[in-house]
Amino acid sequence: MATDVVQMHEKLERPEILVGSTYKVKTPLSEHALYITINDIVLNQGTEHEQRRPFEIFINSKNMDHFQWVVALTRVISAVFRKGGDATFLVEELKGVFDPKGGYFKRGGRFMPSLVAEIGEAIEHHMKSIGLLPQETLDPHQKAYIAAKKQAMANNDDGDDYPASALLCGKCHTRAVVYSDGCNTCLSCGDSKCS
Repeated sequence: MATDVVQMHEKLERPEILVGSTYKVKTPLSEHALYITINDIVLNQGTEHEQRRPFEIFINSKNMDHFQWVVALTRVISAVFRKGGDATFLVEELKGVFDPKGGYFKRGGRFMPSLVAEIGEAIEHHMKSIGLLPQETLDPHQKAYIAAKKQAMANNDDGDDYPASALLCGKCHTRAVVYSDGCNTCLSCGDSKCS
């Protein structure tokens, strides 16, 4: 007898125990970190149709400046998770939010347009880790090329392995674009104007 495949839907009851991950987000905007916890439900456990789906999100911090909108955002995101269907669109929507004050650079030279965008990036990382979004990987040739360029150009002391003169990459938002061999190439994601 075949069992019915359970899909995510809004009437699905929350189990007593959910598995999840917590992501620490430290920004230069606050002395206190944000802790983003995403709990998942495992549907069709033990079958060939088993899948892990985000069920709820919580954001906690000692910084109370953003309390109202953070609580509202987590409730809306959790509702979208529980609604069912494809919730991966949330990542691009959140990452597309820009702070009117200009955003900030994270450690390692990666530009973050807003705190909301960084929450979107944490959700993206989580969705990739559970298989809802594909992992972006460079092929072995690209990895070798980038490693060779990094080693040849590493001359700064700030620990991020990118030259001090590197420019901001439009694809991965990391200050890692260098002009080499007639092309602007990002030493973080491999994006090149010549490829």
